[in-house]
Amino acid sequence: MGVEQENGTPVEVVLPPTEQDVTDELDVKMKKYLRGEGANLEVLKDKKLKGQLVIREELYGKSAKAAAKAEKWLMPSEGGYLEGEGIEKTWRIKQESIAREVDILSSRNQYDIVLPDLGPYTQDFISSGRYMAVGGRKGHLAVIDMKNMGVVKDFQIRETVRDVVFLHNEMFFAAAQKKIRADHPPPQLGFCSLDETMSLMQLYPYIYNRGGTELHCLKEHGSVLKLQFLKNHFLLASINKSGQLHYQDVTMGEMVANYRTGLGRTAVMQVNPFNGVLGLGHSGGIVTMWKPTSSAPLVKMLCHHGPVSALGFHPNGHLMATAGMDKKIKLWDLRKFEVLQTLPGHAKTLDFSQKGLLATGTGSFVQILGDFSGARSYSRYMNHSMVKGYQIEKVLFRPYEDVLSIGHSMGWSSILIPGSGEPNFDSWVANPFETSKQRREKEVHSLLDKLPPETIMLDPTKIGTVRQSRKREKLTKEEREAEMEAAVEAAKSNPLKKKTKGKNKPSKKVKKREELVARAKKPFLEVENFSRKRQKMSEEIELPKSLQRFARNKAT
Repeated sequence: MGVEQENGTPVEVVLPPTEQDVTDELDVKMKKYLRGEGANLEVLKDKKLKGQLVIREELYGKSAKAAAKAEKWLMPSEGGYLEGEGIEKTWRIKQESIAREVDILSSRNQYDIVLPDLGPYTQDFISSGRYMAVGGRKGHLAVIDMKNMGVVKDFQIRETVRDVVFLHNEMFFAAAQKKIRADHPPPQLGFCSLDETMSLMQLYPYIYNRGGTELHCLKEHGSVLKLQFLKNHFLLASINKSGQLHYQDVTMGEMVANYRTGLGRTAVMQVNPFNGVLGLGHSGGIVTMWKPTSSAPLVKMLCHHGPVSALGFHPNGHLMATAGMDKKIKLWDLRKFEVLQTLPGHAKTLDFSQKGLLATGTGSFVQILGDFSGARSYSRYMNHSMVKGYQIEKVLFRPYEDVLSIGHSMGWSSILIPGSGEPNFDSWVANPFETSKQRREKEVHSLLDKLPPETIMLDPTKIGTVRQSRKREKLTKEEREAEMEAAVEAAKSNPLKKKTKGKNKPSKKVKKREELVARAKKPFLEVENFSRKRQKMSEEIELPKSLQRFARNKAT
């Protein structure tokens, strides 16, 4: 940039260093959002087209600049991954080494809660990652504030707990627990058979509030093994031991859908966060995808040559990971339903992070895989071994934090996974620091914006579009003649009914046969006559002199 003095000599004006640095940084960020290099418009001779393309290029530049400014000022934090020096492998770096390098606040997220008499544990986070609900198989339920590591509520229900899941916020959560029927005494060992014992045990989902008060018992769901909550639709989904899939609206209490999967008992269930479609893994190696408005699965695909043990969906909804008892972990492209990658190994639980890292857990070993090339080729990123004898029940990434929570047979643990969480949160979507007033306002807005169950589909981008009408292809003359001949042959071969005396003469039969043939030809002749009449009318219409030059020339 330069200005001219009074004598005409240009003088260079240097911007302040800080402002210059900001400008350079914005220029670098703009290149990421630009759509390649601009086209050379000087070679165009059409002035109108050239002007339109110039305006379009200016709009591209303005949008790229706006995106660069938004990234600069609204997304100040950047995510980072572990990087090895030289030939060092990142999966050899231990949690102790990471804890020595991180700040004090991050090191607090690395802990082990040992409760050997109440496990194995399962857990769930709210969308902001602020609160965590944990459930022990022996009846321990708790809600924990992860910001200050304080226990909001901790209570013992003295019943078997299979799964826990938060509802729309931290004020309510659901637990699948086994309850002994009140009209029978507790079963005694040696006096009841296994079938009688199981009939006395009822596994129902219960809804509790934040204070541990039991609010509802959802007996219509039956003996539930797994729970999922669709936050945009306010639907609580469950799968029971009979293979029945239930959807219940938690706002009105209405049972939206109840379907039999027909593929037996399963405890593998996961929701696709992109479109709300529910994925189930079955014992025959089949994965099915469901929505509440369809009694048949939307997709039914054979993924493994053995029972499916775990299932996970990428946040973008286009990638699915499955693990089977055939000791294979497969990554699937859900737009083509094709296998992208097959990895050796077994996993009891799978989970994707917000940035696309994949955590697998089996036995007492946790492995994290990452796609660092951008070609959807996952490779080993980090490893973590629990204490020998711990059996992992569930792995779950904490939103907006580089933390992986592990529920196991002796309690639950938390480890640091650099680069797993989204570094910048949107307070309108999920605010980890929201107040009680903000929570109430958000609850009202989310209820007003609740989506109906009909919006759940494989491709949600079709919502709001207009279905295109299919244009009927015109048949050629040969095809019309072939169809007419087929109709005539069908009419001739049609047997005639035997009439009474006088109506069964050969002349009458011939006449009846001719009527059937004429009736079969009639629709084809009507179409042909209509097209001829339309063509003749268009030829007879005389156009004004000003429009005659646009008329078709008659064939000579």
